[in-house]
Amino acid sequence: MAENLRTIRGSIARLTDALLTDYDQGRHIDRIEPFSQPDRDVIISILNKLKRLLFPGYFREANYRVYSMQHSLCALMEDVAWHLGQQIAIALRLGATVDAVRAAELDALAQEKTVQFLERLPEVRALLETDLEAAYDGDPAATSLDEIIIAYPGLQAIMVNRIAHVLFELQVPLIPRIMTEYAHSRTGIDIHPGATIGRYFFIDHGTGIVVGETTVIGDYVKIYQGVTLGALSTRGGQSLRGHRRHPTIEDRVTIYSGASVLGGDTVIGHDAVIGGNAFITSSVAPGMRVSVRSQELEMRPGKGGW
Repeated sequence: MAENLRTIRGSIARLTDALLTDYDQGRHIDRIEPFSQPDRDVIISILNKLKRLLFPGYFREANYRVYSMQHSLCALMEDVAWHLGQQIAIALRLGATVDAVRAAELDALAQEKTVQFLERLPEVRALLETDLEAAYDGDPAATSLDEIIIAYPGLQAIMVNRIAHVLFELQVPLIPRIMTEYAHSRTGIDIHPGATIGRYFFIDHGTGIVVGETTVIGDYVKIYQGVTLGALSTRGGQSLRGHRRHPTIEDRVTIYSGASVLGGDTVIGHDAVIGGNAFITSSVAPGMRVSVRSQELEMRPGKGGW
């Protein structure tokens, strides 16, 4: 029986040949071009460097020394621009075969988009300042603005989304989604880079929040953990691309934990409050209070467990 056992050493060549044969089927998953897609690790590194540009006093490398803010900022800006430009150029080529002329055109376009993005960093910083104020004003547990910047997952997710949204508006493929999915994995907050979010946006706690691509959120909006701003149905698949599928949340709306607001025709009017666990598929007038009636609770003497 022992002679029938297969060893790893004796099987590697055969297994490799079998897999190479499987790669020859011409499917999308059979592409062997490991350097033709944006590099997720590089993009995450870019995000961390952008955090230093957005919050210069809070995020830096352990061995980083500042002798001249202008010189250090220039070096960091150059580093971000070079790597981001490279990744955008790769993303613009994704899925297409280009000749030398077209490749040069895409390289130039990538540089232009990189400059346009970096020009908007002051705009992003202005929005983040309002988000920081909203978090401090809206959370009595916050002891300082520093605590929110350093520790709050909601602000981290919003920061990444505001970066990614600019790239999304510049029609940069794939990279914005890599950024927001990284934030999703770190915070449990899933905001599509296409979502449009106004000023003074506050996410409290945050875990389990989902905000869909065509969502529009106004100013001074507060949402809690477990909230879904989603599509009413996705059964149409790709035929729904480009159509409004997600709700509009007007100014000064509060949405409490576990609520779902669904549908592209659904508008939550300004100053409305949506209670926890509500399921909303139609518009709510301004100033309304929406709540789920309390469920009956049964209480009985315990017997050591359920």
